Amino acid sequence: MNPKNKLNNLVKQLHGELHHDALHKAIYATDASVYRELPTAVSFPKDIYDLKLLIDFARKENTSLIPRTAGTSLAGQCVGDGIVVDVSKYFTNILELDEQNKTVTVQPGVIRDELNQYLKPYGLFFGPNTSTANRCMIGGMVGNNSSGTTSIKYGVTRDKVLELEVLLSDGSEVVFKPLLPEEFKEKLELPSLEGEVYRTVFDLLNDQKNQQTIKSEFPKPEIHRRNTGYAVDELLRLLPFNKNGGKFNMCSLLVGSEGTLAFTTKIKLKLDPLPPQHNVMVAAHFKSVSEACKAVVPVMNHGLYTCEMMDKVILDCTKNNKSQVANRFFIEGDPEAILMLELADNDLEKLEVQRRKLIETLETTTSSYAHPSLYKEDIDKALELRKAGLGLLGNIVGDHKAVACIEDTAVAIEDLSDYIDEFAQIMQKYNQKAVYYAHAGAGELHLRPILDLKTSEGVHLFRAITTDVAMLVKKYKGSMSGEHGDGRVRSEFIKLMIGEANYNLLEQVKTAFDPENIFNPGKIVNYVAMDESLRYEKDRQEPLIETLMDFSDSEGILRAAEKCNGSGDCRKTHHANGAMCPSYHATKNEKDTTRARANALREFLTNSDNKNRFSHKGLKEVFDLCLSCKACGSECPSNVDIASLKAEFLYQYQSENGTTLRDKAFAYNTKLNKLGSRLPFLINNSISRKIVKRILGVAPERSLPEISSYNFDRHLQSAKNKNITNRKVLLYIDEFTEFLDIELGKDAIDLFQALGYEVELYYGESGRTFISKGFLAQAKKIAKTNLTRLNKLVDDGCPLIGLEPSAILSFRDEYYRLLPNDANVKRVAENAYLIEEFLAGEIKEGKINSSMFTKEIKEIKIHGHCHQKALSNQKVTFDILNLPDNFKVSIINSGCCGMAGSFGYEKEHYEVSMKVGSQRLFPAIEKTAPETIIAANGTSCRHQIYDGTKRRAKHPVTILKEALI
Repeated sequence: MNPKNKLNNLVKQLHGELHHDALHKAIYATDASVYRELPTAVSFPKDIYDLKLLIDFARKENTSLIPRTAGTSLAGQCVGDGIVVDVSKYFTNILELDEQNKTVTVQPGVIRDELNQYLKPYGLFFGPNTSTANRCMIGGMVGNNSSGTTSIKYGVTRDKVLELEVLLSDGSEVVFKPLLPEEFKEKLELPSLEGEVYRTVFDLLNDQKNQQTIKSEFPKPEIHRRNTGYAVDELLRLLPFNKNGGKFNMCSLLVGSEGTLAFTTKIKLKLDPLPPQHNVMVAAHFKSVSEACKAVVPVMNHGLYTCEMMDKVILDCTKNNKSQVANRFFIEGDPEAILMLELADNDLEKLEVQRRKLIETLETTTSSYAHPSLYKEDIDKALELRKAGLGLLGNIVGDHKAVACIEDTAVAIEDLSDYIDEFAQIMQKYNQKAVYYAHAGAGELHLRPILDLKTSEGVHLFRAITTDVAMLVKKYKGSMSGEHGDGRVRSEFIKLMIGEANYNLLEQVKTAFDPENIFNPGKIVNYVAMDESLRYEKDRQEPLIETLMDFSDSEGILRAAEKCNGSGDCRKTHHANGAMCPSYHATKNEKDTTRARANALREFLTNSDNKNRFSHKGLKEVFDLCLSCKACGSECPSNVDIASLKAEFLYQYQSENGTTLRDKAFAYNTKLNKLGSRLPFLINNSISRKIVKRILGVAPERSLPEISSYNFDRHLQSAKNKNITNRKVLLYIDEFTEFLDIELGKDAIDLFQALGYEVELYYGESGRTFISKGFLAQAKKIAKTNLTRLNKLVDDGCPLIGLEPSAILSFRDEYYRLLPNDANVKRVAENAYLIEEFLAGEIKEGKINSSMFTKEIKEIKIHGHCHQKALSNQKVTFDILNLPDNFKVSIINSGCCGMAGSFGYEKEHYEVSMKVGSQRLFPAIEKTAPETIIAANGTSCRHQIYDGTKRRAKHPVTILKEALI
């Protein structure tokens, strides 16, 4: 039987899913590392039965299983040619909480932050907090022995794992947990693979010579962040190998083993009480990195909760960034390094005593020249500054990228200063700019060299730099991997780090657990060379890909897709803040993430044999559920703008495969609405609507908007205010306002007139419907017309004011891509404002005040449009609705509404559309009192809110117009 038929047979037996199509293999060929290898298949098991089937299949068919949760591994742990087993979809339950004993049992697909949301009402939390905590999963944290910024106080994952339920390589179910001496002896007598595992480990570690070799060659035990190979050194601390040790627990070995020894199905964790409610951060400034490092040892005597370092390079990245200027408030002078030192306590007086003692140490024992104290939201601002600096540093245009290979080294804090001095010399040798971003209190340094791994020279430097740094880490008896794991990138250096004898011992451990090497091969032992199976073929001929839209800001569309580094921020769920990625929120399928779309586009554009590289059904599928919300353009740390990539893809794909009647109808929606507005009684009746829905494939459950027409010029003249006190504005009557939201257009005119503005109207289709359906040639023509006409009308004295975010913001976004060389695009874009932006600015300048508005008390809840969130901000809407004195205004943490223009109308997308809305937006609205006003500035958003809740949302302009006195 051929391999495909065997996989198809397996599909039939599984309760869950298994895919071996080109698309799934493409999107699972990478993780967040520099590696790429197409897997045989991708499976989403539903239960233990499925996992046993997969293990049996792997044994019989001489393939392997690669366990995966969120796929955020930086070292290539999730990359391989076997079957990727993704447990993130179905193994996601919190199984049992023991509040009294402070433990919780979870499946491996539980997200770390969501676990803590569940635990918070009980006053408990799981301490390790990686930077990926809003999407990383407990199974992945166990595999890598993850830690995070607070590890100096709460420890690493290994410290928290009490029990693991696993499947061994023969499919047997085993529980690893703390054992009394007599229980350990019983395990040695078992006539099973479990017994063989215990016997092997006992024989190896009971050998005095092996014990001595481990103690002399493994990283220093005081380095609590260390993941060098299998943690046999941790087992030596326990009974029966240490008579003063704790109970033997094989979990100490399995944590950090990267899924190479067993397949984890349940995890029992030890919890901590919630952190103290009060905290303070002392930002100690230093004139050199070396001085900052020398300060770590004395300040660590103060019971710090965090001790993090950022250097001048990171700080300088934020100097000219408008969004970060305000967050630099605490920086004094021009420091070369800052230690961010956090203290916490439930008693404010005790906290103040601790703060004073810490500052006294800084003043008397270190070279700190300034040490401001930060509280509450100021701490968040400082952390945001650090995060933003790193993001700006890593978001490099072109083929040179910040490469993860030496970013995870850890040494004893006493060695940190000397180690960093020598580390800097290595960076200097290779002409690399050293960037010091460190978990200083843990002795861990995060630095990524900037390399072009598409070239032989870049790959050579990749190996050379990693080798030199490995030698340096060995000199200080440090760990090459502090928290990110060995994976593919560092496994090759384990033998160097711990010696050949110890490496042979690890090989024997692997053989005992997994004699047929089916679990995640190529990591830790039997390694694959660090420079094999890289994401890009070195010295390749770059494909020339012509596009209608301009992607020169990323050096072309392929490099725009390649900006995705796999960090997986798009896998955060609706329980986290932000809108990215709404389709993933609904389906929990990797293929519906920003990352998958970028990976698929990169894969097919790079490796396609088609003349039209966009013409692949796999690409059509991966973009199908993209709502073009643009959240990825702002929330993705690499700013991968999938909405623009989708528009270009659709244009290119349709050039070869044609378009549907429905796509044409939605694209040409404005022309159809214009025709319909002449005979509204024929269009707006129930019979016509049913016919339209059936012909166009619109969901029968979906309501359709009323189509009508109105003479806005006549309304403007009739409502004209002769008392002009403010400047002239050009009010944009876009395609949605002109035919679907007539009352909104009238309200905007009335509001501006009442506030003393001279109003001129501009009618024009924005091109939004054409862009969303990939009709880019038509959109470009419309954009050209608008720019030519508007150039004569707008300037600083007469801004263009828009009501519908998706229409007006296209002038500031897609028009740059459609007409990059048009002399008018920048001038028009700089004078195009969302009406809330304009009014908020006028309020700030004192041109509008509350005296013209009602004093009534009203509660208002705002749902912001996705394009506004991505390209502007929600605060302007909040600000203008707070203009009336007694309006109580708040912003709903709602993400995307799920409508997304035509997306929510289409019958095959209706269910996903409503599911997106029902996750956050609908429940938030349903909780409000009937008299609460719901504000939503998007026409699609208001439509979705009505269909989902039967509440009529109002545009902020309408709310203010109704509030006039």
